[in-house]
Formats: sequence, C-alpha cells, structure tokens
Amino acid sequence: MQPTSTHLWTWLISLTILFFAHSVSAQGVTVSGRVTDSASQDALAGVNISVKGKLVGTVTDARGNFLLSTSTPLPFTLVVSTVGYETQEKEISSGESSLEFALKEQIIMGQEIVVSASRVEESILQSPVSIEKMDIRTIRDSPASNFYDALANIKGIDLNTQSLTFKSVNTRGFNSNGNARLVQLIDGMDNQAPGLNFSVGNIVGMSELDVESVEVLPGAASALYGPNAIQGIVLMTSKSPFQYQGLSATAKVGVMNIGKSGVDPNAMQDYSIRYAKAFNNKFAFKVNASYLRAIDWRATDARDKNADLWQLSNRQTNPDYNGVNLYGDENSGNLQAVATNPAFVTQVLNPISADKGVSVNQLQSLIPNQFVTRTGYQEADLSNYNTESIKFSGALHYRITENIEAILQANYGTGTTMYTGIDRYSLTGFDLLQTKLELKGSNFFIRGYTTQERSGDSYAAGTLGVLMNEAYSPSVSQWFPTYTAAFLQAKLTGASDDQAHLGARSFADQNRFQPGTSQFNTAKDQITNTPLPQGARFTDKTNLYHLEGMYNLNKLINFAEVIVGGNYRLYDLNSEGTLFLQDTDGKEFNIREYGGYVQASKRILADNLKLTGSIRYDKNENFKGQFSPRLSAVYTVAKTHNIRLSYQTGFRIPTTQDQYINLNTPQARLIGGLPVFRERFNMINNPVYTRDNLTAFGGAIQASATSAATIQQALTIVQGLVATGQVPNNPAAIQAAVAQTAFGIGYQASLSVLQPYQFKEFKPERVQSYEIGYKSLIGNKLMIDAYYYYNAYKNFNGQQIVIQSNPTEGPSNPLALIGLAGTRQIYAFPENSSGTITAHGWALGLDYALPKGFTLGGNVAYNSLIKGDDNLAQTQFNTPRYRSNVSFGNRNLVKNLGFNIVWRWQDAFLWESSFSLPAISTIVPAYNSIDAQISYKIPAIKSILKVGGSNIFNRYYTQAFGNPSVGGLYYISLTFDELLN
Repeated sequence: MQPTSTHLWTWLISLTILFFAHSVSAQGVTVSGRVTDSASQDALAGVNISVKGKLVGTVTDARGNFLLSTSTPLPFTLVVSTVGYETQEKEISSGESSLEFALKEQIIMGQEIVVSASRVEESILQSPVSIEKMDIRTIRDSPASNFYDALANIKGIDLNTQSLTFKSVNTRGFNSNGNARLVQLIDGMDNQAPGLNFSVGNIVGMSELDVESVEVLPGAASALYGPNAIQGIVLMTSKSPFQYQGLSATAKVGVMNIGKSGVDPNAMQDYSIRYAKAFNNKFAFKVNASYLRAIDWRATDARDKNADLWQLSNRQTNPDYNGVNLYGDENSGNLQAVATNPAFVTQVLNPISADKGVSVNQLQSLIPNQFVTRTGYQEADLSNYNTESIKFSGALHYRITENIEAILQANYGTGTTMYTGIDRYSLTGFDLLQTKLELKGSNFFIRGYTTQERSGDSYAAGTLGVLMNEAYSPSVSQWFPTYTAAFLQAKLTGASDDQAHLGARSFADQNRFQPGTSQFNTAKDQITNTPLPQGARFTDKTNLYHLEGMYNLNKLINFAEVIVGGNYRLYDLNSEGTLFLQDTDGKEFNIREYGGYVQASKRILADNLKLTGSIRYDKNENFKGQFSPRLSAVYTVAKTHNIRLSYQTGFRIPTTQDQYINLNTPQARLIGGLPVFRERFNMINNPVYTRDNLTAFGGAIQASATSAATIQQALTIVQGLVATGQVPNNPAAIQAAVAQTAFGIGYQASLSVLQPYQFKEFKPERVQSYEIGYKSLIGNKLMIDAYYYYNAYKNFNGQQIVIQSNPTEGPSNPLALIGLAGTRQIYAFPENSSGTITAHGWALGLDYALPKGFTLGGNVAYNSLIKGDDNLAQTQFNTPRYRSNVSFGNRNLVKNLGFNIVWRWQDAFLWESSFSLPAISTIVPAYNSIDAQISYKIPAIKSILKVGGSNIFNRYYTQAFGNPSVGGLYYISLTFDELLN
C-alpha cells in the first residue's frame, strides 16, 4: 500500500484529540496593565506579556494596554518582552490590575536567546557550537533588499546568486549551487525540493513580514538534525499570531540591470501583506501573501570553455569555440573523421575527385584534424528571465492548555527562476506546497509535515540549445558533413583555413532558427514541451512525508537536562519516468529513513562549566545505519568570557537523484549509484570500463600496431597472402592490408590492458569536525566571537564515468568501446572517494557599541582545503580563502531617522562543478561591494520609509562559475505595521 500523509499523521491527530479530551480547567487569575517606553513615556504596542515557563500570553494593544487571564497557580512570574527593549519580570502573587511597566531601549548585543545549537533555549554567548542569529531589528536595519540576502553579511557564510530569487547558502567549504550539504528549516520543515534535491531558499520561502528570526549553525549538525546537515543548518522561524498581531504590509519598488551591455534597466516590484489575530488567548490565526516580479540577472559569460578562459578566444578565432553561457555549441565533431566516413567519401569526395581530377586522398589532405562546434544560442534567447515569485501561507494556532499548543500550517509558493546544475535550468511555474500539523509544549513537540513538489513547465536551457540545432540540421547526418564539404570547396578556391571555417559555418548555418522569429519560437515551444531526452522538459512530482518529535525530560530527571527525539521520513519519487528509475512494475521507488537521538547536558563547577553529549542513529533503507556523536564543553570565565570546545560528526545520505536518477542526456546517461542499476543495464555480463582505461587500451593498440616489430610481422603475413592471391599485388592494396594486419596484432596484444570497472559499495558521506571557540561581551559594548575548526571527510561523493558497448555490438567486441557514437553507451554516476579529505578554517567577529547609538561591526573568515583526493577529477571545495564584512550604522541618528552601511569583500577562488570542465581553470574573481540604506519612521501612519541599494556602485560580479552577473539593485519601500512603536 502506498503511504500517504493521512497514514503518517493518524497518530498525531489522535494525540491532539486526547489532549482536547484531557484538558482541565482551574480557577482563573486575571492581570492587566500598561507598558510604555521609559524615555519617551509613549505607549508600546505589540509587547509580549507571558507567564514564565508557559505558552500562555498576550500582547499590548495600540495604547500599550494588556489583559491576561491564566489558570496558572499563584504565585507565577510575568515576563514582559519585545524586540529592542530590556526584558522585565515581575512576580504575581494575586490577581492585579493597573500594572505599569516602563521598558528601556537597548542595543541587543550578546543578549539573544537561541534554540538551534542544542534544541533548548540558551544564551548565544554560551552556545556549545558556533551560531549566528538575525532578529527582527537586524533584518529591518539591513541594507539588503530582503532578509535572505542579508545572510551574506554573517561571518563565514557564502551566498551564491543563481537568480534574483534563487540563492544558495553554504558554510565552511564544498560550496555548490543548490547546496545539498546544508539543511534549511522553516518552522521545523525541511524546505528541500525532495526530487530536484536543492533547498529552495526563498524561491517559495517566507515573506519577510512574517520572519521572527534566522539562526545559522555553520558546520556539522547531524547529531541533532539528522542526515544532510553535514555543513550546517539554517533555521528560519516565523512570527506567532499570538505574539505578533494586527495588519502589516510592504510595498517595495526598485530598479536593476543598470548599465549592463545589451540590457535595458528593469523594474523590480515586491509586495507583501500579513494579518494576524488572537481571540481570548486561546485561538489565533495568521495569513501571508507576497508577490515579486522583475527581469532577472543575466548569465552572459562568453569566454571559451574549449580554450584557456583567460585568453581572448572567440568564435572567429577558434572553430571549436564553446561559450560558457552559450548553449548548443557543446556539440563538437572532428572534420577529418567526417572526411574519412564512407558515406561522405561516396556522396561528396568521389564526385569532386572526378570533377577536379584529383585523388580522394589529396582532397582529404586539405581537411585538417580539427574539432568544430555547432553555433550556440545565448542564454537570454533560451531562458525565461521574467522572474516571478508568489507566496501564500497561513496558520491556525489553538492553545489546548496553557502548556500545549496545536498548530496547523500551510506554506505555498510558485514562481519562475534560474538554477545552475550540470545545465542551466529554467524553473518555470515551479511550485512547492508544505503543510504541517504540530503539537508543542514548554518541554516537547511532535510534528508531521509533507512537502509536495511540482516542476511545472521547467526545462534545461543547455539541452534546449542542443536540440534547437538538431531540429533544423541534424549534426551527424547533415550539419557536420555540410560544414566539411563547404570547408573543402573554400580550400579548393585558395581560401585560408580561417576564411574556409568562416565560410563553412555561414553555409551550414543558413537555415538556422533565428531568435525572435516564428520558426525559432515554434521549435522552442515544441522542444520545451517534450520530456527529456527527446525534449528539454523535465517532470517532477515527488512528495516528502516527515514525522518527528522531541521531549525534554527536565520534569522527570533532575541531575542533568536530558532530551530525546526521533523522526521518520518517506520520499515518494514521481517523475513520470523522465528523471528517476522505474521499478519492474512501472512505478518509481520510495525511500524510507528513520532516526533517533538522546542528548544530556550538565553544569558543574559552580555552573561555570557546561558539558553536553549527544548521540544519534539514522538508517536509510538503501544504506547502513549511521551513528553521529557530539561532545562539547563551554567554560565561563569571569561571567562574560566563554570558551567552547566541541567534537561532532556529520553525514549526508546521497540525494534522491544520487540514488535513483535515470536520465539519458545528450552527453551521457546519468544513473544512480545503487546496485539496482548494475542489474538493470546488465553491467555484470556486459562490463563497463573507465575512460582512463579505454584511453590506455587505445594507446596500447596504437603503440603496438605502429612498432617496427609489428609492422615487420604484418608485412611477412601479407606477403604470404599476396603469394596465395588473397591480397592483390599492388602497393595500395599491400599497404592497406599491412595496416589492417598490424592493427589486428596490436589489438590482440593489448587486450590485457582492458580491465572492467570494479564497483564499490556506495556509502553516505561522513565528516569529523573539531572546533574551539571564544565568545565574550566586554563592558556591554564589545562583542567578540572567534573560532577555529578542522574537518576530515570520508566517502566524499564524486562522479565516475564508464563506457559500455551497446548490446547490439555485443560484449565480445571491445572495439565498440572506443568506436563511434551508437556503438557504445556512456554512463555517469556518483562514487565515493577512497581517501580522506581535510579542510580547516577560522573566523573572527567584532561588534562595538559606539557613543550616541552608533554601531561598528566587522568580521573575517578563512577557509582552506588541506588535502584533497587524487582519485576525484574535481574536489569542488568552491570557497574563497578569505571573506570579510564591515558594517556601520545608527538606528536613531536623529529622531526616527536611521542608516546602515555594509561593505563586503571576498577573495578569488577556484570553482569546480559539473557545469565546468576539469581541464580548465574556472576562477571566480575577487569582488567587493557596498550596500546602504536610510530609513525614516513615520509614527503618524505607523510606517517606515526605507531607501537603499545593494552593490550601490554597480560593479558587476559573479559568485560561481556559469552563474549570472549581479549588479546594483536600488529600491524604495514603505512598510506599514498596525502595532509599530
């Protein structure tokens, strides 16, 4: 029976009913009062009033008044808190009215409370591992155009821009587009696209109006968060409708693509609205909607991938030109190979030979041993740059008791964006739906959610370029023969090679579809509506189902704080046969995972030393179980100096595509690394061979066949055949027979070089991480945060390419392996490295509170690969050695007016990926940029006017090879908040 979300949530719903049934009432206590700003005496709206240790609470209204009823037994502690002010607590011993609280504004520095480091609330200063946090004020003050872009200002964070709405986050090396080594959670839900295998970031993520905080843990986090958190975790938390009520809305307009060659400046529009309401402190709801539209950043790198990228090679100077962001020119052919093809000899060379009175050999000598590529299309001609993002979310919250809250939540997003993988992909009409049912209390939670992914009308732009060329002129049967014939005709008229190449290309391209014409558009529509591999469209309707829970045993165990938790996950693959392998029944596979963990922490030495240990076990049905221990210690010296040590392991289960992809692209058939593929493609009886082995085999044949001893042996054999009349007695026939016989002798002598590929067990990646850190708040003015880490990786995922002779050729014909297209099949699949890869790094962050409200902050991070693996063609560390940020601002320069400026810089670094080639130097240049904003609060309309820009000097840069160039984005926004203070 196929699992459904209903089956997975049955227990969760039953548990909810039980809590309803056992809810009890108690004698109620009512407290009321007013909250004001201590300096201005103005009322503070939206201040959170809660009972300490309980979920029960309320917020102040627009006049600062509050009324709270609770069944909590007296006495209890009332907590009064809001972002930007010092928290106050008051013990309540009886029902009271007319309470007065005057809150002092503060610069929050080292006062943040985080939960992601240990899954329990703790001071950020005493976190056992490195952690960063952005709260509402940090987001509001950021000059970035949205909260997700502001992650780039955090120390040690790499942000790769693939589109205006698609950015990938990474920490501590091994960066990639659509990074699968870092987990992103929105309210506890993994927002990875379960079939396409990338975290969708803010494509279909949260509206900024609904963001309460973002916590980032750089480094391994599998001990508590399970598979794939091998490089870190991003935890995004939305606003509770109990604590953040009322109407808020933002209108933001901007301009981008200024000064870009061949592109007009384009408008950006971004609108959001949020409404939340609570009733009687028992029931609350919220709804969010946002819409963004713009003309996207463009990838226009025209450098030649088939030459040194730093040379000025182009289509005119290199017939084998392959532009980085041009597509269709990946298809390459050798002119000499075409000239010796029997069909070309018969149809082209023989008539010319007869007409010109020259031999075929003489004609062939005019054609060079030169590779030539098809003429490519620019990315802008093939891709959808009309980026769009539409998001809806809503939640119902019900407080069953003062300790238990039930949440039903749904997040939906759809849009169009660009993504860089092995190809450049246009994600057109892509959408993602996440729904969650959760029960949470002060010491537990249990949640079940599902992620429903739909790829819409998405397609591969590079594949589209190749197929557009094939549509008007098939490469093998028409375009390359036409080009070669035209080249020969030009040479016969006395043209130089360069002139002959230009003329041949013009002649072969005479029927090429021109962008903007009806022929081009018709062909493009037909190809993008046809599934891979015959077309460029891919389909993905994969679903994810997840159930997890955690319980803090603090009410049962006194000697230490102990938490336990576990999860179950199911991937239901569905690509309609376009992306994943189908089982023998025609259905695609399911993947099941489960795991559990326990963590204990204890304070000793007068509470100055906190020790924490945890261990987790996870099992995926296709791989052996994985244990992930973590040990940490935090020692506090003189109350403000915190030194931390930690050891932990992390692991990454191969993605759904690493396990089950089955996609026949123009270059190779991409397959998963599981044993089922060896059986499906008969790799046992019809062995596969690596490219290196086949290269050695071909070289051995050539070396043996051309040796003097072999030539003499072949001549002796042929002389015998001439004597018996089996070979004509003329020089040409004897020469051909000797060459053929020498090849046969060399072939037989070289068979021992041919060695079938030996498959290895496919395993999850693992990392062992060691870290030492220091964090301190000195004089409530200077915040220092520093760390050093060392990581050792095993079973690192690389890629293997193997070749198999087609079944029609038979496994007994090794020559098919080094033959022409059609006689062999090329496969590419993931494979673990055999050695250990090591990396290390450090970071330092300083934040200083200057007089009169000014703040100055800066950070620098260093990451370096110590040792790679020689067996991997690409290590893909993909991270700059040095990266730095400096910020300067003041939230209240004069009354209601604030500003912030951020300078960012990163070093040049090598980028390796499936989009690049191992043989070329794909250096991403160093860059620096400045973001700035000025904001003005307008109390009369409860709004903030913000004018700002990112990369304000409009110096275009790229953050990964093949990705678009990012220029300046200038915007103005007006944000209304009903409860704005």
